[in-house]
Amino acid sequence: WISPELAEQYVAGVIILAAAPCTAMVFVWSYLTRGDPAYTLVQVSVNDLLMLFLFAPIVKLLVSGASSLTVPYEVLLYSVFCFIVIPLSAGVLTRTVLVRLRGRRWFEEVFLPHFHPISIVALLSTLLLIFAFQADNITGRLLHVVLIAIPILIQVYFNASLVYFLMKRFRVPHRVAAPGALIGASNFFELAVATAIALYGPASGAALATVVGVLVEVPVMLSVCAFCNRTRGWFEAASAQECPSPMPGCCANWSSFVGAE
Repeated sequence: WISPELAEQYVAGVIILAAAPCTAMVFVWSYLTRGDPAYTLVQVSVNDLLMLFLFAPIVKLLVSGASSLTVPYEVLLYSVFCFIVIPLSAGVLTRTVLVRLRGRRWFEEVFLPHFHPISIVALLSTLLLIFAFQADNITGRLLHVVLIAIPILIQVYFNASLVYFLMKRFRVPHRVAAPGALIGASNFFELAVATAIALYGPASGAALATVVGVLVEVPVMLSVCAFCNRTRGWFEAASAQECPSPMPGCCANWSSFVGAE
């Protein structure tokens, strides 16, 4: 069974995971639901800024309050610096320099398409390394993995449902409602895993809990994407471009676009 000490580790890991809202993967979820790219970018930027200032104090407060584990504040700050400040600064600097030297059109039409495969490979490599280093933990504690996954599943589906139905209630367009629900439900698992390992070690329960979050996130978020796509007809379209093939299920006001060019 689970000892009190190990249970505290699991609680700490889940807290660290929940305190890190998603950034990069949201662009994938938004693309799969035909979300508004500009809105998605703004949401990701807001998440980055929030984590920059709030991730460390939130983790410190909640982990210290929910367990007897020590939470070195310096380690949290190092994690924020390494996984948020450095990548964010590098991205801003790269864009600024290249746009100034080659122009925005070259940056968006040449550089970004060539850089996109590299980012995908880097993400997949990160996932591969995470699972490779935690393989023994995952296979040796299957019951623990299932128990850890339950609150993570509840968090994802509750957050996504709450945001999605609130946006429907306030008549927000689907292209905003879908990525809004998705970004509220997913997590910045790279930061969470790295922080848990830095705080308590790669073999710790906290590290396992964050890795379970990675294990659960992809299939669960794909199911949320599928639900958002199936319920597109609940939302009204603002223009004919959002409802290119007017028919039931395309959008709530599909009949108003019949015959529109």
